[in-house]
Amino acid sequence: MKRQILISTALILLSVALGVATYVTNETNIKNLFLTSLVLLISYFIFSVIIGLFLIRRIQDLKTRYTATKVVSILSIVFIVVLCLRIWIIDTSALIVSLGIIGAALAFVLQDILKNFMGGILIIVSGYYRVGDRISIDEKFGDVMDIGLMNTILMEIRGWVGGDQPSGRLVVVPNGVVLSHSFINYTRDHSFVWDEISIPLTYESDWRRAKEIVLSILKKETEALTKQAEVEIEEIGERYYLPKKVVEPSVYISLTDNWITLDARYVTDARTRRILRSRLSELILSAIEEEEGITISSETLTVTTIQKTPASETD
Repeated sequence: MKRQILISTALILLSVALGVATYVTNETNIKNLFLTSLVLLISYFIFSVIIGLFLIRRIQDLKTRYTATKVVSILSIVFIVVLCLRIWIIDTSALIVSLGIIGAALAFVLQDILKNFMGGILIIVSGYYRVGDRISIDEKFGDVMDIGLMNTILMEIRGWVGGDQPSGRLVVVPNGVVLSHSFINYTRDHSFVWDEISIPLTYESDWRRAKEIVLSILKKETEALTKQAEVEIEEIGERYYLPKKVVEPSVYISLTDNWITLDARYVTDARTRRILRSRLSELILSAIEEEEGITISSETLTVTTIQKTPASETD
């Protein structure tokens, strides 16, 4: 609040000083500076004080508040630029020609910057992703930390770190990427993803018993997540066409040349996938170790060596 008061006071004093100078000198440039200062004062009062303090701060959801702040900042910039051009360029036809020439020049020289700027507006307005979302874009994975007008900053996951965990590096992605590349949002409409663990068993193993053990562990450990996923799918179905999805844990069996594979499928929170996967793997291994007649298989290679007989011995 103190910051807003100081800035408002400074703009008011500037406007008063320029107003006095305009009255005394009656010069066009000083008059334009006076009108420009009024535009800045009115813009700051409307967008930062009224909208910022009395409307945006009432928004409880932090992500929505952040997006609203970005949209208001864009609108304030557009408001200031349009009115200032109108002040300094009086002739309407000259204004149109000037805008056309400036626009064409900027489009050619600053095409990458304009592309990133338009991408930033599109992201903020459309809500493709918001601060806090976990996304994959242009082969980069991470949690969105900031959405600027030109770039998006991610806290990188994966990278040199295994699993979906932070590497500690910040990734800056140009916003223009969304105009030409597809991207994945893991957490926009729901918090879960499906994951699978493959368990190879020897053909001599009791695969039926192994399936029961694995399925029992999955149901017990993912019960709360499964219920949450069912609720979220119902909510998504109200906005999109979404066929009924099975979120209950399941185990699928496939045969290979070397072993029987049990594919354990379950839902997990998108941000803690590695943690749950590790826990389930430990529980499954411990249960199988205690069970007789079930053996984890592994790939084996048979190496055959051929010993050549010296030529002198065959003569």
